[in-house]
Amino acid sequence: MSGNAEAPDPLAEETLETKLVYEGQFLRVFEDTVRCPDGHVAPREYLRHPGAVAVVPLLDDGRIVMERQFRYPLGRSFIEFPAGKIDAGEDILTCAQRELREETGYAAREWTYLGGFHNAIGYCDEKIEIYLARGLTFDAAASDDGEVLEVFTATLDELLGWIATAKVTDVKTIIGTYWLQRFLAGEWPARG
Repeated sequence: MSGNAEAPDPLAEETLETKLVYEGQFLRVFEDTVRCPDGHVAPREYLRHPGAVAVVPLLDDGRIVMERQFRYPLGRSFIEFPAGKIDAGEDILTCAQRELREETGYAAREWTYLGGFHNAIGYCDEKIEIYLARGLTFDAAASDDGEVLEVFTATLDELLGWIATAKVTDVKTIIGTYWLQRFLAGEWPARG
């Protein structure tokens, strides 16, 4: 193969029909009909999501700014990193800066992109981008209406322990914690 052209994916499915079955404030649910590589025709149900960012806010003393937030689909509060969906046309770094400020009251002097991941590839196209925020200064939280959070700090060791004992089960927080651990050890490169 020459140049930058990629070979066609032999596992790709051909979309025969797309149907929007639900459109909410930011999620859209689709039901498609596809032809599989073996010729079989099958349905595919999936969510379209605008994408999100998560912020790993690291204080100068090594503590991490965390939040506890009630998550309606599971009916309980979760410990997690500040995060939120990307608004239409919004740059991901701008979104990260906005979410950190709105949810915690902190601003950061230094931003390092750690990477992104797809958290539910079987039924959703959402991608979560993770930033490390350092050089934090506290001003005052300007939270969104209806977004009630408890902001607190934890050490990396505490957070790793909470993950090990399933006190923390949020995927963006688990991934961000392990990426932070590797970054601080010099084993995780900052990405472009």
